Amino acid sequence: MIMGKEEKPCLISCGILKAEIEKLVKDGSLDVHIHFINEKFHSDYTLLGNALEGAIKKRLKDNPRGFIVVYGDVCLGFNNEMKTLMDKYDVVKVDALNCIDCLLGGKGKLLEIDPEHVYYFLNPAFIKFSERTRGSSKEETRKMFSMLKGIILLDSLGDLDDYREKIEEICDYTGLTILEKKDVGIERLKEVIFEAIKRLNEKSAHTTN
Repeated sequence: MIMGKEEKPCLISCGILKAEIEKLVKDGSLDVHIHFINEKFHSDYTLLGNALEGAIKKRLKDNPRGFIVVYGDVCLGFNNEMKTLMDKYDVVKVDALNCIDCLLGGKGKLLEIDPEHVYYFLNPAFIKFSERTRGSSKEETRKMFSMLKGIILLDSLGDLDDYREKIEEICDYTGLTILEKKDVGIERLKEVIFEAIKRLNEKSAHTTN
């Protein structure tokens, strides 16, 4: 499914998925305008909420065709903050809990793998982002991660070997070991985005009629 230019929608996406989405665009699998929000905002719900709302307001003016938000249900908190924001502006969002769920296929697939929230999932972007999850010392950091059982690596782009040293560093300061590497690719992410594009098309058709 490659949309024509006259129908090209816009994505407002978390920067955590930038490399994967840009690969879909480069491969010709996805024809969209993209606005990425800095992944560093992930560490602060307020900053992320303000940045996302600002991006939505701008895109509402610039993209009468409509746009899709590529963020998860819980990326602004666990009390329906994301749904409240999406409803406020009547925006279409991907059906996923968070960025990791997007890579797994969305619709809560993450909970099928990790129902008790005991694994630390890392894709390349989260590996690079990991410095922001450290405490002031190794001891404090290990205490922060002590409730987790281990790390699951998500290989979305086939380049995890490039992050070998970084992964070893993460294992050292968290005290966690690698339990599994999942070759998730980018097809599931593409399906999540296409499903949202379909809903956007249906919404646009309904509005037109």
